[in-house]
Amino acid sequence: MNQPPSQSPEIEPLSRVQLLVAMAVTAIVLLVIARLWLLFDSTVQLPLVVQPIAIALGLAVGAGISLASAAVYQIWPAYRRSADFYLRFVLAPLLPADALWMGLLPGLSEELLFRGVMLPAIGLNATGVIVSSLCFGVLHMTGWRQWPYVVWASGIGLILALSALMTGNLLVPVIAHITTNSASSLIWKLQTARE
Repeated sequence: MNQPPSQSPEIEPLSRVQLLVAMAVTAIVLLVIARLWLLFDSTVQLPLVVQPIAIALGLAVGAGISLASAAVYQIWPAYRRSADFYLRFVLAPLLPADALWMGLLPGLSEELLFRGVMLPAIGLNATGVIVSSLCFGVLHMTGWRQWPYVVWASGIGLILALSALMTGNLLVPVIAHITTNSASSLIWKLQTARE
């Protein structure tokens, strides 16, 4: 299934190596931003505590996000087009085994920055949840035509922020993010391989 040229004139496709390097560099940049933020601000990072209940909650939240994404994909055509574009751009060059990296790199670095540092810095309240979620959504913008994906990512950011706020444990959104990214990457790769 080819993307119509009018959908993606501003972005050139990347190779597998270029994409993996871009993911690694982005993860490093986000981690550096988080560390610098902590260095120059009195913010205390949300703790990441390994507990069986946090792992279970993270897996449950991740599964819920994945199921919600599948449902929204079916009922919202604009989101479906935007998600197809985003996933094709990010996943097409990758191998199914790369789903692990799609989960780990963004799951760790994005959660450390947006939920681990930004959320407590802005405030462990509605303002912090909303602002960090909107910033997370904007990070996923690949172009103005892809606004539905940004809306979706902002909504996911809201769920991840609420899971961090309600549990006080950064591990919950980290596990949820890794689960969602890995599952959606692997499912998309397997579905497109059959087409």
